[in-house]
Amino acid sequence: MKGSKGETGAGGPVGDPGPKGDDGQCPDTCDSVQGPPGEPGLPGPVGPRGIPGRNGDQGAKGLKGDPGLTGTPGTPGTPGQKGEQGLEGACNCHNGTKGDSGPIGLKGDKGETGVAGTPGAPGKTGDKGDQGNPGMPGDPGPCSPSIQSAFSAALMAVFPAPNLPVPFERVLYNLQQHYEPSTGIYTAPVNGIYVFSYHLTVFSRTLKVGLFWNYEPVVKSTEDLGSTSQQVLLHLSGGDQVWLQVRDSSTNGMYTNSEMSSTFSGFLLNPDSCDMLGGRDFHEPIKGTYMWGN
Repeated sequence: MKGSKGETGAGGPVGDPGPKGDDGQCPDTCDSVQGPPGEPGLPGPVGPRGIPGRNGDQGAKGLKGDPGLTGTPGTPGTPGQKGEQGLEGACNCHNGTKGDSGPIGLKGDKGETGVAGTPGAPGKTGDKGDQGNPGMPGDPGPCSPSIQSAFSAALMAVFPAPNLPVPFERVLYNLQQHYEPSTGIYTAPVNGIYVFSYHLTVFSRTLKVGLFWNYEPVVKSTEDLGSTSQQVLLHLSGGDQVWLQVRDSSTNGMYTNSEMSSTFSGFLLNPDSCDMLGGRDFHEPIKGTYMWGN
């Protein structure tokens, strides 16, 4: 490849004078002959800045421009404050004749709303009025609210723990939410007659189970292998609780699987009516202790 151009070398020494040339010949005329123009020289250095020139004369006045577009109306200013009343003028009047009645003036603009005054002092409390006459007796109220309550649930875990309500966690029906599947406890919503039943599968060990009403067993069942069932009617007060409970760890053979189920159900048969005067039992709960009973 061709290399880049090298730098200019240093100047050589001056050579010896050459031989003398031939004698020149005089031209026909003594007029000087102009030689060919030489090559242009390099640009000279920039000269100093010149002195500013004088201001020119003022030009002639231009023609008048076209009218501009009409601007939008400005925002109305706020009304000024009312001026002070002037001094009474000197009267140099003479009794003249009464002039004719002038025309009726135009209706003035509505004045601005004045500032609200300070509230007045509260008045004195009046005397208590006389007691009114007794009103008419109202219609008799309903004897009992019309209410429905029912539930049905199935066992999900086998061999439940003793000394606690058995949780039947797979809910089959519990529209009114009076049964709590996480605890296995049903709470009566109103006073009335209730029906409860259970059908339990027994496997591997003996089952001793009881239907409890407010911490007291109402009915009990014992089964070694197979199934056991009970159905009872109870007269409950609103807030009473009912559940199932096994006796102890050695007698908790309650069982369930994909082919066998254990269920617990109940419903309100009939709320109390107005003509029921007696026959109610009130069971005080033994709070905090889940006893099997005698």
